[in-house]
Amino acid sequence: MSDPQRERPRLYLITPPQIEDVPAFVDLFRAAIQGGDVASLQIRLKKGDAIDTAATREVTQAVRRICQAEHIALIINDSPQLARALEVDGVHLGMDDMDIAEARDLVGQDMIIGATCKNSRHQAMIVGEAGADYVAFGAFYPTETKSDTTPADPEVLTWCQMFLTLPCVAIGGITLENAAPLVSAGADFLAVSSGVWNHNDGPAAAVAMFNRVIDEAMTASKV
Repeated sequence: MSDPQRERPRLYLITPPQIEDVPAFVDLFRAAIQGGDVASLQIRLKKGDAIDTAATREVTQAVRRICQAEHIALIINDSPQLARALEVDGVHLGMDDMDIAEARDLVGQDMIIGATCKNSRHQAMIVGEAGADYVAFGAFYPTETKSDTTPADPEVLTWCQMFLTLPCVAIGGITLENAAPLVSAGADFLAVSSGVWNHNDGPAAAVAMFNRVIDEAMTASKV
């Protein structure tokens, strides 16, 4: 049986790894959020292993007003400096990126800081104590979006619900077919990229169906 005080999990969108046509992506994003509840959009654009700064700036500026109007948190991947310069809502840091406390000093108290923990409970406790606002676990499933992933077990999400006060994000290869067990296990957010942008019926239908999966999994867990 689930915790009756648990808040309804939400969808956390991540951009495709590269965006060649920014206006076309903006149209996709507009369509996606018409499909239902979306909590946040992480801009994760890479050139090799490095952040694509120019593309990140361009996409951020293109979607900023939409995010503000729809109360969607706009999050930059990897770079606290760029997140501060672009005045977005948050920054997501990998385990090899800047230390959480150092990032907090840089971005201030009001910006969201998320932290990748892969499958490590120990890392989650460390970043929580250092001041992170959420922890991200995964990859739970094989993913084409990122090559250097670490397998994670849904049990870590249950552990997070029991022992941490921080929200937990599930990430990695999440689709409509495999999302429900992660919701049931304790994910507060489902981080999805290709499962929305590449869905055969389009991003609006995908977002609508992900929200339905969330609601059905929460209802089932209360029985």
